[in-house]
Amino acid sequence: MGNQDFETARLIVRLGAIAENYSRFRRAAGAATVAGVVKADAYGLGMAPVARALADSGCDTFFVARLKEGIALRRLMPDVRIFILDGIVGGCATALVNHRLVPVLNSLEQIASWSNAARTIGARLDAAVHIDTGMRRLGLPTDELATLVGDASNRLAGLNVVLWMSHLSCGDDVTSHMNAQQLARFRAALAQLPPAPASLAASGGALLGREYVFDMIRPGIGLYGGNPASRGTNPMQMAVVLLGRILQLQRIDRGESVGYGATFQAMRPSRLATVGLGYADGLMRAIGNRGEGEIAGLRAPIVGRVSMDLVTLDVTDLPAETVAVSSEVEFLGEAISLEEFASWAGTASYEVLTTLGSRMPRTYEDAR
Repeated sequence: MGNQDFETARLIVRLGAIAENYSRFRRAAGAATVAGVVKADAYGLGMAPVARALADSGCDTFFVARLKEGIALRRLMPDVRIFILDGIVGGCATALVNHRLVPVLNSLEQIASWSNAARTIGARLDAAVHIDTGMRRLGLPTDELATLVGDASNRLAGLNVVLWMSHLSCGDDVTSHMNAQQLARFRAALAQLPPAPASLAASGGALLGREYVFDMIRPGIGLYGGNPASRGTNPMQMAVVLLGRILQLQRIDRGESVGYGATFQAMRPSRLATVGLGYADGLMRAIGNRGEGEIAGLRAPIVGRVSMDLVTLDVTDLPAETVAVSSEVEFLGEAISLEEFASWAGTASYEVLTTLGSRMPRTYEDAR
């Protein structure tokens, strides 16, 4: 009997699916570079095993958000190229240089800081520069871009711009007018700037068409099985399976309630299965009375609130022989997608992944 037989909840990360999703993006990108976005601990799935699986699939360029993430990835992978989306924060220039990390410079102030660092060490430093084409989050706004265009040689002194980049606001929506608008703004900016590789698309944008690919795409959620598009069939393989074990079965009469706050009352005599999985494990409280679990290929609704360690299913309509104490219930996987789970919780697939708790043991399938 293996250790997993004693666990009440567990998470399976399918590294083979991540590798296949990466290959799917490589086919879409043609000759362009396909970077792997592994920020937030690879969207909650574990940066070290995920990055290794991507590297084994040919990925040599990675994006993270925080300096700390970049340092951790550099220790794992001495030879890959690592971009830091936050850019230069505070006095982190020395750490960026020491760990050979490339900042994504989001403002004239950050550009000046990195240029000063190059002057201080007496060497040219690689940099990416982020241009805001409509997201209004990070990146050079219109006035700062105009200033850079008018004085590029001085502003970029000591810097080797290895990437001009921007980010689509609605890349997951093929019908959005924002995509063409941002594409046009990005092209107009590139026409005024010194030549360098360019990148506009993340997961969704990478599948909008060849004109959005440029020299690099930066898939994130698509690598992990999320649908890059907000509608239509998902071309990606699911990379996670979330399982909880049934701890107890019981019967209740019509009119009896379930869980904290008595938010569910049985309309008939019912059979319940209590599962050892809760919001401390990432089963969001918001899916109480809305979500479902799957047992032996059949769905059962969640009844009552999700609590910290437990969730209850109404298994009245499932054949008795399919439901037993110690049976496992799937809450994410091939049958229940990230998008369906996210719709129950009123959130996005990104948040579903990044809130998966660290308490659960994790099994990495197809690990090399």
